[in-house]
Amino acid sequence: MVMPFVHEISYQDPLTVFANFAEESGAIFFDSAQLHEQCGQYSFIAVDPFMTLSSKNDVINMDGLQREGNPFDLLLENLKKFPLSRLADLPPFQCGAAGFFSYDLYPHLENIVSHQIDDMDFPDMAVGFYDLVIAFDHCLKKAWIFSSGYPIKEETLRQQRATERLNWLQNKLSQVSILPIIPEMKLDESVIQTNFTANEYQAGVRQVIDYILSGDIFEANLTQRFKAHLPEHLTPFDLYRKLRLLNPAPFAAFVKFDDTILASASPERFLKLTQGEVETRPIKGTRPRGKTTAEDAFLAQELLHSEKDHAENVMIVDLLRNDLSRVCKDHSVNVLKLCGLESYATVHHLVSEIKGQLHDHLNAVDLLRATFPGGSITGAPKIRAMEIIAELEPTRRGPYCGSIGYIGFNGDMDSSIVIRTYAIKDKDVTFQAGGAVVADSDPVAEYNESIIKAKALRNALISHDFIH
Repeated sequence: MVMPFVHEISYQDPLTVFANFAEESGAIFFDSAQLHEQCGQYSFIAVDPFMTLSSKNDVINMDGLQREGNPFDLLLENLKKFPLSRLADLPPFQCGAAGFFSYDLYPHLENIVSHQIDDMDFPDMAVGFYDLVIAFDHCLKKAWIFSSGYPIKEETLRQQRATERLNWLQNKLSQVSILPIIPEMKLDESVIQTNFTANEYQAGVRQVIDYILSGDIFEANLTQRFKAHLPEHLTPFDLYRKLRLLNPAPFAAFVKFDDTILASASPERFLKLTQGEVETRPIKGTRPRGKTTAEDAFLAQELLHSEKDHAENVMIVDLLRNDLSRVCKDHSVNVLKLCGLESYATVHHLVSEIKGQLHDHLNAVDLLRATFPGGSITGAPKIRAMEIIAELEPTRRGPYCGSIGYIGFNGDMDSSIVIRTYAIKDKDVTFQAGGAVVADSDPVAEYNESIIKAKALRNALISHDFIH
């Protein structure tokens, strides 16, 4: 039985700790910026991976060596090389693979042709294999370093490497300093480009409705993309800090692989796997937060009693129950919460919770393949909805609507849906927003919903105040 080394360290603000690594390729911050119900107890920092795997279309790059094939196969093949038992009663991510899975991985899973322009050229998958993880428990106010000693396999040498690496990271942490002030900047909102005009987006909504009335689908998630150049003197990590203040979220994350950076304020869990138990928490149904307490309460109740939003959520719950049933034990998939109201910094949401028990012979990669991409950001039936998305959205989604997360060497997993997220490459910043279109959708209301969902991202990009 292979166990990681663990060393308790003093608890500090994880954001301040991560600032020491934010410019390094392979640096990952899973940031529970908002404690929310069962989510948000832990934050994790993973740095200096001993191996990286990225893919684009059919080409896989592993530490500079290229090969062709299915990236899911190679991910699983390498995860199996590094078995690790979990230390009980400690945060769950104790070394493993971590990174992002772009929406555009779907051709490896389904026979769907993508027709959109790929102007950003984001990787389809980018993950690192980490022998060092810093874990924070926000409820206990405790923190630890986990060190596995991988990729060395021989036990004595593995333990020696684990000790050396742990000491190296401790030394790095001793250099942590106070977060600097974010530079003053101002971006003219008019320079933010979109891949749809308001009229074009509304025409797209009407086209989806036509498909629904023709019997093709019940629901499809149509989105629009916003794009701008990162303001001078503002780093991607500065932008993440601004977003985090405006829109704290239980599944926030900052991920950097070479020139691709994701800065996310996602509220939505995609998949969690803990010793065979699967959990997913789809979000469907949105209202803005009110300007007064009374208005806020009114909007929350309006959402809670909306037949349209309730129907959207139920359709996605049914889709996810079907997806999970492909890999879970018979009769183990159950809906624990249906259309529960949850309130976040800028919006109210309807959130459901589904759990199941994974078949004993299957693993986290099997679970990912069976359910990816998430039903809440595709539609029902999923494959036909994805074909319609490929037809109507003019540019590829890239990481948006994919997933950010980890798969531990012990087999457990946790991941988010990539929404409320900046995807950054070569100083170009993109973000997307949209919503589920159903038969009684109003095109103008759907367009307005996409603008509401993008509000925090737009504001973080254009605001110019100093932030400490």
